[in-house]
Amino acid sequence: MPKLLIVAFGDSLTVGFQSPTMDEPWYRETPYTEFLKEKMGDKANFIVKGVSGELTEDMLRRFQRDVLALKPDYVIILGGTNDLGWSVELSAIMSNLYYMYKTALEAGIIPVAVTVPSLRGYDPLIAPRVALNKMIKENAKGLNIPIADYFSASCENPVARLALEYSNDGLHLSTKGYKLLAEVLYAEVFSKLSKP
Repeated sequence: MPKLLIVAFGDSLTVGFQSPTMDEPWYRETPYTEFLKEKMGDKANFIVKGVSGELTEDMLRRFQRDVLALKPDYVIILGGTNDLGWSVELSAIMSNLYYMYKTALEAGIIPVAVTVPSLRGYDPLIAPRVALNKMIKENAKGLNIPIADYFSASCENPVARLALEYSNDGLHLSTKGYKLLAEVLYAEVFSKLSKP
C-alpha cells in the first residue's frame, strides 16, 4: 500500500520552535511531525512547511508553492497564533484559514484544521483564542473536514491557560507540548483515516 504524504503547514508551532531555558540554553526544534511519524510508522511520509513568525496572510501567499504543488494526501493547517499577537481581526484570520481549507479540498487534498493553543502569562489574550477556535471548529464542521482540538487538550480548566508542562515560555510549546500535539492529531484524525 502506498504511503500517505502529509504536509504540516504553519508557523513556529509547526517548525517545533522551543524557547531556551535555564536547563537547556540552546536553540531547539522538535516538530510535532517527528512524534506523529513514530505513531504512524510506515504509513506516511511528512514534509514540514513551517515558517516562524508568519501570519495567516503570509501562509496564504505560499500555499500554492508549499502545499498544492506537492499534491499531498493531507495538509495539517495550524495558524493564527501570530495574528492574535498582532491583534488581527478574528474574521480576517478565519477568512484566511477558510480559504486554505477550501482551496485544499478543491485540489483533492484533505485539510486538517487544528485549534490554536492557549497561552500563559497574559490572561486577556485567552478569550480571543477561545473565540477563534470556536470559529475554526464551526468552519471545519461546515466543510466536513477533520479537526484536531489542541486547545482543549493542552489547557488548564477552568482558567483555560496553556498548561505549564506544555510550554517553556507561555507561548511556544515544550517537547511535551509538541508530543501532545502529535497525540491529539493521531487520536482525533489519523488513527481513523486511510488514503482517499
